[in-house]
Amino acid sequence: MKEYKSSRILDNLPEQFFASLVKKAQQKQAEGYDVINLGQGSPDLPTPEHIVEAMQEAVANPAYHRYSPFKGFPFLKEAIATYYKREFNVEIDPATEVAILYGAKTGLVEVSQCMLNAEDLALVPDPGYPDYLSGIHLAQAEVSKMPLRKENAFLPNYREIAGEDLDRAKLMFLNYPNNPTASVANKAFFDETVKLANDHDICVVHDFAYSALHFDGKKAQSFLESEGAKDIGIEIYTMSKTYNMAGWRVGFALGNQSVIKKIETLQDHLYVSLFGAVQEAAAKALLQDQEPVKEMLHIYEKRREAFVQALEKIGYSIDPPAGSFFVWMPVPEGYTSTSFSELLLEEAHVVVAPGNGFGEYGEGYVRIGLLDNEERLIEAVDRIKKLNVF
Repeated sequence: MKEYKSSRILDNLPEQFFASLVKKAQQKQAEGYDVINLGQGSPDLPTPEHIVEAMQEAVANPAYHRYSPFKGFPFLKEAIATYYKREFNVEIDPATEVAILYGAKTGLVEVSQCMLNAEDLALVPDPGYPDYLSGIHLAQAEVSKMPLRKENAFLPNYREIAGEDLDRAKLMFLNYPNNPTASVANKAFFDETVKLANDHDICVVHDFAYSALHFDGKKAQSFLESEGAKDIGIEIYTMSKTYNMAGWRVGFALGNQSVIKKIETLQDHLYVSLFGAVQEAAAKALLQDQEPVKEMLHIYEKRREAFVQALEKIGYSIDPPAGSFFVWMPVPEGYTSTSFSELLLEEAHVVVAPGNGFGEYGEGYVRIGLLDNEERLIEAVDRIKKLNVF
């Protein structure tokens, strides 16, 4: 078979971190081991029944068997605006301030292609979601990393950013509740971000994937709640985590009208929007009974408590995660992120994500997903205990 040469853009893409993680877990399973996979960020809970039923009914609607409107059905955009007003008291114009996405990941990659030229600069959190870099590389742009350190509550310290980088930067990516550090941000931080972005003409992209997962009775802060946020940026939301709809691939971007228009223009050349039945089910998820969301949060809180307490019983105390469904766990003394995660895979058959896969400042940590039942999470800790690393 003839082997064709890839484009330079494809060759220069970073390795897909999560794909390699999945491959390692599957290899161990193929060898016959009982693998506890806590390395990915895919929700293990089912989509609520009323959303599934809405989809089943909508599939039979002949109107949805045709092409959807390029920019999506207005009823979904209106549902999104209603949701944001109800949940965050943020006013959204559904006609001009919402873009429907094939999942949030798509939007996070597309926005760089919409906003960056070769040699432009984007500010990204380190550690951070690896696919921010994918879009930047596709745009052939450059990256400046914003370290997230424990001593600063895993928030970027804007005073550390070089003045030249602030002047050059066209985009800034943020993500709270945070993947992978499980930290949260408050309104004061977002207010500071708006001022910085205004002063330096930077477009802010806030990844709000874990919006529903903020523990201890608190509510996650939307970036758009800060005054002036819509003037200088967008927020990207996904149905994947709030409603356990990861496989449905429904997300949306909200905020600055010019950025929303750019995203929709690019998508006009790539897609003909989502299947209409999926859009109807998504709208009903946003507008109807929210009790399943509360129940889901309760499940994750119980898993968090069970896992943290199990670690304490084997002599390892960590700070409970404030948000997301991850635990950002320091590795034991004498190990790196990679060596510890490899030890867990090979000897305990527990998959975790090495922190350095999220960036230079992720070294010294592993990310653990609370994405199995309490019994399996406790079993994972029991297997780790037998390694005598604590």
